Formats: sequence, structure tokens, C-alpha cells
Amino acid sequence: MPERDLLARSLAAVWHPCTQMKHHERQPLLAIARGDGPWLEDTSGRRLIDGISSWWTNLFGHCNPRINAALQDQLGRLEHAMLAGFTHEPVVALSERLSALTGGSLGHAFYASDGASATEIALKMSQHYWRNSGQPEKNRFLCLEGSYHGETVGALAVTDVAIFRDAYAPLLRPAATVATPDARRAAAGESAAQVARRAAAVLEQTLERDHRQIAALIVEPLVQGASGMVMYDPEYLRLARRLCDRYRVHLIADEIAVGFGRSGSFFAFEQAGIRPDLLCLSKGISGGYLPLSVVLCRDEIYRAFYDDTVGRAFLHSHSYTGNALACRAALAVLDIFDEDDVLAANRERARWMAESAAELLAHRPIRHLRQRGMILAFDVDDAGSDFAARYFAAAVEQGVLLRPIGNTVYLMPPYVLDQALSRELVERAVRALDASLASP
Repeated sequence: MPERDLLARSLAAVWHPCTQMKHHERQPLLAIARGDGPWLEDTSGRRLIDGISSWWTNLFGHCNPRINAALQDQLGRLEHAMLAGFTHEPVVALSERLSALTGGSLGHAFYASDGASATEIALKMSQHYWRNSGQPEKNRFLCLEGSYHGETVGALAVTDVAIFRDAYAPLLRPAATVATPDARRAAAGESAAQVARRAAAVLEQTLERDHRQIAALIVEPLVQGASGMVMYDPEYLRLARRLCDRYRVHLIADEIAVGFGRSGSFFAFEQAGIRPDLLCLSKGISGGYLPLSVVLCRDEIYRAFYDDTVGRAFLHSHSYTGNALACRAALAVLDIFDEDDVLAANRERARWMAESAAELLAHRPIRHLRQRGMILAFDVDDAGSDFAARYFAAAVEQGVLLRPIGNTVYLMPPYVLDQALSRELVERAVRALDASLASP
């Protein structure tokens, strides 16, 4: 089909996510025909480095042969069966392996299809736990300033990004926010760890005052993604864990974006030496292939629902919960981590990106060049209100898919780049920066 026809049909029939559709009158859609490793190819044959892993989902490249083979095998066995009253090997094996990755501390897995649903599940589990435990008044939530946990109604209630939240404010029961430990807020001579302690002191004051009503604190460990790749010191997580224990409040770790090696460790919370009470996972869990999310919880939470009474059960469901194909893709992802020593290889990839960025961005008008594992970001000075759109268009011209968040440019590529392509990714990103700053 001619590209022009496909684009016209898409604009007529598809309502694209997080998009002002009218903008596509002047910024055409990209019609993608195929993918191969870190590359996407559009219908005209132009190739783009997927510098953001297709919204942070793709871990091991497009059309990965090992994930493809696992899915082809599963297609001949079972595509899906409802999980209410039934089970199957892929969902059991995946649950066991995920629990083992937490050292067995999070031993029960509840599945859904996307990150926002995982957030909703974790919030409902926490509130319902306290209800089952005779403390129904503990039904409020805390989140960090600038937090993002999804765009369904419950998830928006713990999201503090105005553009997502404000339009739907009448539908929400908003959480209370506490100070972000954003390392960029350091005063002269102050370390990132000191900023974390300062933010934790605010959390302590809030919990001391309100803990009788608070069910849980939800955090994005180490990196707050949608508010501009806000990065902070693990000290905050250590202190938050201690405070949640003291005041009997659940700690929910939203690792939808930062899990599965993005932060440098398999789970970001590991860098603080802690365990959450509830863990939300999605995005990279299936390698970018199929919708899948999961909430892992502690045994204590699970036991509060284990009863003869239906009303004490966890009353939540999704039609495609524990989909066999998606679980098999996730198992293939875990196999690649085991077989290829991915975390060690990523340390090298992160170093390559850091070295190239430090060299090539040295004299550009940027601030706060920062990195956590396979996430590298910087803020652009005096970029203008339409910088993100200008940069995206300039990046496409340079053959790379990058989507700034406001004036923050970030790189989050799949885990398949060699040293040469890591440098090329940064070079294209910098050329796009120069072009977008030069344009009116």
C-alpha cells in the first residue's frame, strides 16, 4: 500500500495516544513497515535507530529471533485461557521466576495487561488489605511530587503531572504529594544523598501526622520518568522503607519503566538494598512484544485475602490476565538475561553512551547531564515552548527516534547496541539538538 494512503487512513480511523491529532496536519505520522534489532524502517525505506525502545518497552531489539521462536512454539500449544479457575505452565513458570528474582520476598503474582492497570491493582490491594485487617480508615495514598503512574482514573490519582491529571480532576480522589528527591534540586555544595535525606524528612513529617489514614506510598524507584527523567539517590528509598515500616504504611515500587535492567540492576530498588511490599512491572517484561503487566506482593498481604468469604477476596480481574503468549514472551526475555549476562553487558553500553555524551555535549547549552544505567538524559536551556516537537522532527531527519519530555532529551535504547552504534546514537541525538536550536 502506498505510504500516503496508509497515513490518510490512519488519520481518518485511528485516534493516537497522547496526541493532539490536529498537529499531524503539519507533522506527518511515521508509517513503520518493519523492525530489525535497534532499527525501525518506515514504508519509504528510511531507517531509524529506536533510541527510546518504542516507549521504553523493547529490550532486545525488534523481531528478536529468540523471542520469535518462543512465541512460535507457544502458538502451537496455547494462545490464551481464562485464569479464573484455570492455570497453565507459562504463567506458573513466570510467577516462580519473578518471585525468585526478589529473593522470594514477593511470592504472589497478579497479572494484567498494562502499567496503569498494575498501578490500580497495587492501590486496590493495599487499601483492601487494610480493610481486611480491620483498619478501613487507611485508604489514602502518598506519591512524590512530579510522579507518574499511569492514566487510568486510579493511576491518575497518584500522578502529579498536570497535563495528564488536570483534565480529569473531577473524576479523581487525589493522593497527597511529598517532596521529590530530585538530585537537580541540590543547593551549592549539597550532594544527591543530602537532597534525598531532605525529601525523606518531609515524608517523615507527613507520615507522623497522617499515617492512620495512609495505606501506601507509591514511588518510581531512582528515576521519575514522565516528569523529565528525574533521577535521585538510593538513600531516599532506604529512608522511605524505614519510615513505611515505622508507621505501618505499604511501600509500592512502580518499576514499570525502570525494571528489567533499565537502571543498571535488574530491579532499581536493589540499589538501595530494600524490598517493597508491592512491585509493579510492565513495559520491558515481554521485550516489547505483547501487553503484559504484573503486581508482585508480600506473603503478608496475600494472606489477608485468603479466607472462606468472597468479600475478603481480591475482587479484580482482566479478560486477558496471564495471557499464555505474553507470559511465554516474558520467559524468553528472562532466558536472554540469564544466557547473555545482560546486566554486565549493559554496564559497558552505559559507559559507551556516557563517554560519547560527555564529549559531544561539552559545549552545548544544556544542564544536568545525568545517567542511571541505560537511561541518559539532559535538559536544554532556553529551548522554547515547542522544543519537543522541533527536536522530534530534527531527530527523524537524523535517522533516530527520540521524543523529548518538555526540554529534557533522553536516550533509552534497546540492549543490543555495540560500541559504534552507541556512539552513533549519541552523535545523531546531538546533531538533532543543533538543528532544533538553530530552527525558529
